[in-house]
Parts: sequence; C-alpha cells; structure tokens
Amino acid sequence: MYSASPPPRRDFISVTLGGVEGGGYNNSKAWRRRSCLRKWKQLSRLQRSVILFLFAFLAVCGVITYANMAEPWKSLTSRASEEQKADQEVPGLKPANQAVLPIPKKADANLGDYPDFSLQKPPKQLPGRRGPPHLQIRPPQKDTTKTQEEAAKVEQEPAQVEREHKTEKSVIRWRGAVIDTEQSPEPPSRKVKEPDKPSPAVSEEPKEPVPLNERQLAVIEAFRHAWKAYREFSWGHDELKPVSKSYGEWFGLGLTLIDALDTMWILGLKAEFQEARAWVATHLNFDKNVDVNLFESAIRILGGLLSTYHLSGDSLFLEKAKDIGSRLMPAFNTPSKIPFSDVNIGRGTAHPPRWTSDSTVAEVTSIQLEFRELSRLTGEEKFQNAVDGVMKHVHTLPGKNDGLVPMFINTNSGQFTHLGVYTLGARADSYYEYLLKQWIQGGKKENELLEDYVKGIEGVKMHLLRKSQPKRLTFVGELAHGRFSAKMDHLVCFLPGALALGAHNGLPADHMDLALELAETCYQMYAQVETGLSPEIVHFNMHAQKDQKDVEIKTADRHNLLRPETVESLFYLYRFTGDKKYQDWGWEILESFNKYTRVATGGYTSINNVQSPSNPEPRDKMESFFLSETLKYLFLLFSDDVDLINLDKLCTGDRGDEPLPRW
Repeated sequence: MYSASPPPRRDFISVTLGGVEGGGYNNSKAWRRRSCLRKWKQLSRLQRSVILFLFAFLAVCGVITYANMAEPWKSLTSRASEEQKADQEVPGLKPANQAVLPIPKKADANLGDYPDFSLQKPPKQLPGRRGPPHLQIRPPQKDTTKTQEEAAKVEQEPAQVEREHKTEKSVIRWRGAVIDTEQSPEPPSRKVKEPDKPSPAVSEEPKEPVPLNERQLAVIEAFRHAWKAYREFSWGHDELKPVSKSYGEWFGLGLTLIDALDTMWILGLKAEFQEARAWVATHLNFDKNVDVNLFESAIRILGGLLSTYHLSGDSLFLEKAKDIGSRLMPAFNTPSKIPFSDVNIGRGTAHPPRWTSDSTVAEVTSIQLEFRELSRLTGEEKFQNAVDGVMKHVHTLPGKNDGLVPMFINTNSGQFTHLGVYTLGARADSYYEYLLKQWIQGGKKENELLEDYVKGIEGVKMHLLRKSQPKRLTFVGELAHGRFSAKMDHLVCFLPGALALGAHNGLPADHMDLALELAETCYQMYAQVETGLSPEIVHFNMHAQKDQKDVEIKTADRHNLLRPETVESLFYLYRFTGDKKYQDWGWEILESFNKYTRVATGGYTSINNVQSPSNPEPRDKMESFFLSETLKYLFLLFSDDVDLINLDKLCTGDRGDEPLPRW
C-alpha cells in the first residue's frame, strides 16, 4: 500500500578537458561560423522565413532611398562646385535673375486679417476679360518638394552666411500679392559688376506708390456711385436696375458682385471688397437647379473668381472656381465634343438652345483661357483637355474663308453651319481674340493657334477692310455670300488692342499700323455721335457726300450698353505708344458716361438713343461688365505707372506658365 522510498540522489559533474591542439573552443572565425550555422539550423522554417523577409524588405527600401536621394544630392554637389568655380574665375559674379510672381500667401478666413490695400503699388494685377494678363502666380506646390529643399538647405548652410547677398531674394509686396526674383534657367551672365554697385536683386526695393491722379479718382468715384446703388437695391442679385431701384436676375448667382471683385481690388476699395468676399463665403452656392449659359458663366463667374484668386491669394476663390468649373463640364458631353450652350449646374445636364442645335463659334472658342488656367491651378487636366479639344477640332474644319470663320457650329455634327457669312462682330469676335491670348498663355509654343490667328488677320485685310468717307477711316465690315456690308459692331473695337498686343509680342509690325488706324475709327464712333457715346452698331459711308459724316446709325442700332471694348484698346495703345491722346479720348468717354448714363440715386444705365442728348431713353439696366471691365480699363488707362500692369513682364510668354484668364 505504501510506495517504495526513492533511491538516494547522486549528483554528477561532467568536465571535458582538451588542449589547444585537441580542437576545443578557441574563438576562431571558423568556429564562430560553425556555431552560427548550427543556431540557424535550429530555427524553425517559419522563423527563418520571417528573418529572410525582413532582410529583403530592408534591402528594397535601401535601393529606393538611394534612387530618390542620389540625383538631388548629385545636383546639389554639382551646383555647389560650379558656383565655387565661377566665383574663382570671375569675382563678384551674380547669376542673371528673372522676376517671377509666386503664389500669394493665402488670406486668412478671418476678414480682420485681410491684407492691407495700398493704391497703385507696383507690380501687377489683372484687368477684365479682354485685357492684360493675370498676375503671375504659380499653382499650389506639393509637399513632396520639402525633402529636396531641406537637403539643399543642409548642403548649403555652411556657405550661406558669406553668400547671403547672392542668394537672398528681393521681395516686392503689392496689395497682398508677392513678387520675388528667382534664378533664370538661362546660364549666368559673365559680366563683372561694378564693385560699388549692389546686384539688382539686392538693390531692387519696393517702389513708392504712384499718387492717384484726378482722372483715376474720378473712376473710383464712378465705381462707388454705381456700387452704392447695387448694394442698396440689388445686393447678391445678378444685375442692377438703377432707374427703378430694383434688380434683375439671369442666373441668380450674383453676377455683378463676382464680376466686380478684381476691379475693387485694383482700385483699392478695401471695405467694399471685404463685404463682397463675405457674401461669396456665406451665400454663393452653385448647387441650384438653374440653367446657365456656358460662355457667360465662364467669363463672368469662373473668370472673375480666378482673377480675384490671383490678386488676393485667397483660396476661397479658387475653391469656388473649381466648383463652378466642374459643374460646367457636362456641356462638353456631345457627340462632336463641341459644347452645348446651356448647362443646369444643379442637375449636371446640358442642352443646346430650344430653337436650334447650333452654338455660336465665339462662345465655344472663348472659354479656353479660363478652363486652361483652372487646370493649371488645380492640377486636373480634364478642364484643359475639354477646351483644347474644341480648338483642335475647329482648326481642322472646312468652311473657312482665308482664315475667317462662320458664326455658327453644330454640336451634333461638329461642322460649321450658315456658311458664307463672315464677321468680326457678334458671334465670332472673341474667337480671334482668344487665339492670340491662348498662344501667349501657352508660352508661344502652340503653333496651330498662332497659325489660325495670323490667317484670320490676313483674311480681315483681304475681305473686310475698307475706307470711309469723308475722313477715310479704316473700318472692318462684314461679308455675306460674297457681298460686302459696311456694318461694324462696337464689339469689333477689341481688335485694335489685340493687334497691338500681338505686335508687342513679335508679330508683324503692320499689325500695329492697323491697330492705330482702327483705334482712331473706334474713337470716331463716339466722337461723331451727339451724346459722345457709340451705338451698338454703325454703318460707314463709303461714298463722299456733302455734309455727311463717316458714321451712320440706324434706329434699331442706336443703343449703348456701357461696353468696354474701345477703352480696353485705348489702354493697350497708350501703354505701347505713350501717346497721351488715348488718355484724352478715354476721358471724353467717361465724361459722356457721366453726363448721359449716370443715375442720380446711384448706378449707371444703358441707354436706347445715343443721338438724343435731351432724352437718351434709359434702359434701366447696368450690365455687370461696366464695373468689371469698362471702369477698370479706364482706371488703368489713366495711370502713368507702367508697373501697375507691366505688359513687358507679364506678356513675355517665354516660360509657358503665365496665367492669362480673364484678359
């Protein structure tokens, strides 16, 4: 029943003795290799697989890291050695710099922190749709550049103190926008600078504001007079009806307010701008079941928001621009990729006008600047691809007459319709204008655009140019099935400015000669009328008759809509020629606006009869472009500060990244 007691316990000690020659432990490499191999074989298959995987993963990571870092470090090392070599060869050498305009700092959402305005400090801003290019601004940068910048900083830090005067950038601030100088991609200049003179980057300092002259102050007063009525009677609505003290709606999106944002910035109207910005932030909503016109929405809303973003750097306006741009994209969902004219921005549907399946050529080819710039700023290629496809398609179409295009194009077939009718007026005008400006916007590299523009101007010379009587004014008429008409729309007065801009950018000199002649004609369309205001359409006399003017006006054409085309062209010509007569002509036009279209209680109105000074017959409507373009161009025309918008710097087109929406 009882278990036997365990045997007594015995302890043993095993000792192995061996001499050096016996092959025992001697800490040799061969012994350690046998020991590690023995331990590796003792591991399970899973353990060995995990270890091998980790080693392989680390090796791959090392290869990737080396590939990413080798090139930047190599370029940094190479650049440092080149700079050292250049300094040894030519003491005091400074690389040639080219001014560029980076992205303005984003304005804080808090309006109290809004950047301060100071009138007319250089450099640049942006006029309205048909005008000078935008303030140069780069698209938002990606965070992936930080690693390279930090590496460059580490590499150059030891020599930074002694080379600070060479690498420091000169910064100019203007109304919240920032301009700095950056190294040009061109090789450094080998010219030795004067010992006592600092380099341009060091010596260049912010210029003193150019005082506003009386004519500019008159433009500001006119804007405030109009804005007061809009704010009181039609705030947040599309258009002001100044006579009835009410408002009109087109799309219900606050067209006048959005269209005038960049004008307020350029004129330095800080309080008005802040209030308008607050409305955009809190009330502008594109999620509405409403049909809008693609062309008008692009140039007034999309263009207005992009312009204001370029000037202020406030990301609010870029976000709104992307929203409306995306909502307009369904217009391009057509069999031919020629966009429909109307889009429902709430439902995401598009359609042609109810009465036809055609779109006008001017409308489908005059949205490109805005959509191309939206792609550049957002990085989304779909916007530019859509509008570039339209231009490439039109480039290949038959039905042109020596570069002149018909007025209509079918959205289903993609072919021109109503062939044989050619004009630079309504429905075709801005096709030619946007050809030139897209070419400049793209860095003067898109030869198809230049080819179509130059051919179009040659077609104008061949078929549409005539001389009037008795003053022999050069004018642009129309051609209908081989028959010439001496009819010229006020819209055609964009052409002198476009021709001058093209000549300034290297196109033939005779373009400038024609620009000067046509500018005189456009001025006479005002000067020969009783009120000093041009009608919407004129007919020119081509045969000398006693006591007859060059200009004839038909009853149906004698209205004036406060259009900007003539004063825009005067601005270009004054900047390129310096001739003060263009400022004087603009002043006469402003005085006529004040005398015959100004409403005492606020605002300006279109009129029905430019031939009746005693009763010009107010139409009770102020178009949004009066604030966004007409007054803006007058303000710029009256300025003698070439840096307010420096066309030599902004229209170089040699970088391929100048943003030019809303010219």
